[in-house]
Amino acid sequence: MAPFRMFGFGAPSTLVEPDQALPGRADPLPAIPTRHEVLGTSLRPPWPEGTEVIYLGMGCFWGAEKLMWQLPGVVTTAAGYMGGYTPNASYEEVCSGRTGHTETVLVAYDPARLGTEQVLAAFWENHDPTQGMRQGNDVGTQYRSAIFWTTPAQEQAVHLTGQRFQSALTAKGFAAISTDTRSSGDAGPFYYAEAYHQQYLHKNPSGYCPVHATGVSCHPE
Repeated sequence: MAPFRMFGFGAPSTLVEPDQALPGRADPLPAIPTRHEVLGTSLRPPWPEGTEVIYLGMGCFWGAEKLMWQLPGVVTTAAGYMGGYTPNASYEEVCSGRTGHTETVLVAYDPARLGTEQVLAAFWENHDPTQGMRQGNDVGTQYRSAIFWTTPAQEQAVHLTGQRFQSALTAKGFAAISTDTRSSGDAGPFYYAEAYHQQYLHKNPSGYCPVHATGVSCHPE
């Protein structure tokens, strides 16, 4: 079956309660690739010593992953599901809004070449973090903006860049940032998405890739 997007008439606008979430499955989804189609690196740890990982949700993960793998200093990226309750959920289950997950990109990067604030600037500037449970026509809890950090230094950078970007957004008339920000420990495991989602826009160059950037800079003059 060809991939689809959910332009969600009736898509949930509030997160499912844990006791109402789909049960999922004990085993990971089958046939997840091991190598990055573009970078040639491993999709899974271990990565080179010093590599840091952060998890980012920007709506549709196809375009978000492409954006991140193009940043110099990124070791690898992967598309997946995070921030919910259902173990090893499928794409169709996530799109139902009954898993609590948001579409998420794993970003492994070398902090000696690419600072966390640079990663976050790309995140803030390339989607609209004020839209709540949607990005444009992609409506539902699975499209919410999210940052799940893995280190205290990343957490500090999230708060600092978020405050800076909020000031810039407010000056341009945008609403408050609604990004789901928490530690990866609080968000729960990152579940790798199905094989066809990995580096989707490399395999499908004319594929669906909406741009929801606000045009606001994270580094105002």
